[in-house]
Amino acid sequence: MQLTGLRAHAIVFDVNATRPARQRTLKNYLDFVKFEHTLFALPFAYGGMLLATRSWPGWSTFLLITLAMVGARTASMALNRVIDASIDAKNPRTKNREIPAGKLGKKDGYALAIIGFLLLIIAGWALNPLTLALLPVAVFFLALYPYTKRFTYLCHYWLGVTIGASAAGGWIAVTGSFAPAAIALWAGVALWIAGFDIIYGMLDYDFDVKHNVHSVPADLGLTAAKRIAILTHVTAFIALLLVLPFSASGWPYATGLMLTAGILVWQHWLVAKEGAGKALASFNANLYVSMIMLLAIITDITLR
Repeated sequence: MQLTGLRAHAIVFDVNATRPARQRTLKNYLDFVKFEHTLFALPFAYGGMLLATRSWPGWSTFLLITLAMVGARTASMALNRVIDASIDAKNPRTKNREIPAGKLGKKDGYALAIIGFLLLIIAGWALNPLTLALLPVAVFFLALYPYTKRFTYLCHYWLGVTIGASAAGGWIAVTGSFAPAAIALWAGVALWIAGFDIIYGMLDYDFDVKHNVHSVPADLGLTAAKRIAILTHVTAFIALLLVLPFSASGWPYATGLMLTAGILVWQHWLVAKEGAGKALASFNANLYVSMIMLLAIITDITLR
């Protein structure tokens, strides 16, 4: 998105320099938190919301869930960018991100993280007592994720559990309680995200090995990473399949799940055939998975 002449802030001049300190634009902030990647988890949050009662919960609940998701995603990504700034600066693939490139500073990242956490807390407080009680857990998982790659290759699964919680969160926001369908949906989304994050991690294999950044590809090798990613996605499919009887869903949900399975098979075939260089293409393909499943859930509820 190109914005001409629009500035989030005026250009600020550093008294100790002869050039502007930074030029902060709205595009910089949106790129910084990869706002479009909210589409990975938000549709599943809506899916959990709809499956909870198989009906429309009302606009207030819908808007609060949206607020919580946007806040959590913004806070998590902003912290990740700040904490990983030194690593990103060394990596040829990420050196042009906003902080290493000097477009934004760490203070901007912390400010966005604080705003994101505030949105999450406000939404959780307004929904029901259980969402409010679970807020510290959510904040803990969101805040710790950027550090996990420094000590364990299980960082992909931590990310999956953290983002996958949005699916259960949509259910809890409506009912104020857990249920087998919510847990199965959470597990399915968590494993789906972990699987494609392992594939995505193949792009940084050489860099991660050299700089002691932990990931499944870097710690266990590319061949093992491909196999583990496949196993993770097979398990994700099984978990999402369990949602079918637990939520009293029918053929529309099953159809969406089959389409999702097709996308997963395609991305693993692509990576196996073309190598790690095609991992980014398979990553982008996952943008369609959550939208397909949401449409399947809506169709299932509407027709049945």
